[in-house]
Amino acid sequence: MNKLIAALVAGLFATAAFAQSASAPAAASAAAPMAASGSMAKKEHKAMHKKAHKKAAKAEAASAASE
Repeated sequence: MNKLIAALVAGLFATAAFAQSASAPAAASAAAPMAASGSMAKKEHKAMHKKAHKKAAKAEAASAASE
């Protein structure tokens, strides 16, 4: 029983490590353009943030209307 639990825990750690290492190159490449242009990156971030909030509000309104 202890070996089974140890194997499951090891599998969870391996899955977590794989998930983090798989997304690391994408995050690094996305961060590079933001570092190049400071004020432009802020404006883009602000626009994306605002768009995400609008989308979430729209989805919430649609779900509230369907209830």
